[in-house]
Amino acid sequence: MAEKPHVNLVFIGHVDHGKSTLVGRLMYDTGSLSEQDYRKLQQEAEERGKGTFAFAYVMDNLKEERERGVTIDVAYKKFEGQKNNFTIIDAPGHKDFVKNMITGTSQADAAVLVVSCKDGVQPQTKEHAFLAQVMGLKQLIVAINKMDDVKYEEASFNKVKDEMTKLLQGIGYKIDSVKFIPLSAWVGDNVAKKSENMAWYKGETLVQTLDGLTAPKPPTDKPLRLPVQDVYNIKGVGTVPVGRVETGIIKPGDSVIFAPTGKTGEVKTVEAHHEQLKEAIPGDNVGFNVRGIAKADVARGDVVGHTKNPPTIVKDFIAQIVVLNHPTAIPINYTPVFHLHTAQMSMTITEIQKKLDPKTGAVKEENPKFLKTGDAAIVKIVPTKPLSAEEYKQFPQLGRFAIRDMGQTVAAGMIVSITPKGK
Repeated sequence: MAEKPHVNLVFIGHVDHGKSTLVGRLMYDTGSLSEQDYRKLQQEAEERGKGTFAFAYVMDNLKEERERGVTIDVAYKKFEGQKNNFTIIDAPGHKDFVKNMITGTSQADAAVLVVSCKDGVQPQTKEHAFLAQVMGLKQLIVAINKMDDVKYEEASFNKVKDEMTKLLQGIGYKIDSVKFIPLSAWVGDNVAKKSENMAWYKGETLVQTLDGLTAPKPPTDKPLRLPVQDVYNIKGVGTVPVGRVETGIIKPGDSVIFAPTGKTGEVKTVEAHHEQLKEAIPGDNVGFNVRGIAKADVARGDVVGHTKNPPTIVKDFIAQIVVLNHPTAIPINYTPVFHLHTAQMSMTITEIQKKLDPKTGAVKEENPKFLKTGDAAIVKIVPTKPLSAEEYKQFPQLGRFAIRDMGQTVAAGMIVSITPKGK
């Protein structure tokens, strides 16, 4: 039987609107969480006097939150639909959500935006929706949760649906491609099973809707781009860089170049899980040995490409950013740490060219002096060291980044255009 198409999902939305419970319910109702594991969780939730949080516990891989470690592997949450296979990129808190969504190696193909029917649109709902838009997530499902708290009333659903429609249209979503589903994660209405409580809703369950998503085609037809995560020196083999193929194909015999250093060599072997591969394709995490490359020649953050189509080396770039969380303000010449594919380095925002309206993307102000939380902007960025990166529209995986400062993610963005080195 052919492998089912694979879709990476991110669940977003306001912190108390039931994301964790929804994911737990989804895992349980699709058979990805065994009855035994569920019972363990339920018992634990009840012992803590939080009976209703059993599903949410599925998602909490935070040791502190489950003092007596229940043995469920929650690092990769996978479940199967009829047509697609899914991996859930877990984005519990706001800060983690941003980091995962932008620099996480698994790029989300679709987002489920969870909004409570009881509380309606909250500031975080808006922020997450905007981020999904900025990060290029075209496939969006709005799960209007906690229908059991509003007595399953159609009017309450319509009110929140209208609020969400205005919000999403305002930030540039095409509304006819967005699906709205009334559900109760806690009771299980319309998650994997059709609800008895909402005869007025004629649409699909969440699982059916997820099955209708289009899995992206692996970008094997694009030029090779493989950001290096680590470099090992292996006895009898030599230097082995390790990383994930983001685009293109790497195979033994290929003539490759490391950017930004410009070192070149021939690929001798490509391995995954101690097996030699004939080729590696996007999504594969591999180690590869290159003839003529020493350990000192390669570092985390380098990007490997074919010599005939080398990765771009950046002099500076223009980016669209969103300030998520900055205690004061971001001035011109601000130099925080950028996380871009596997590279982490200081870069300077040398110009703030335009402030944008986060809801419409229209220009609000030319050349502002600073940016604060909630602002979206077009900025010019200069790396402090040689860097390889790509424009988002050509290589999304190498064109999105997070800006970290003071132990938190302060902004997120994508590269609009690049001035290559030497130009």
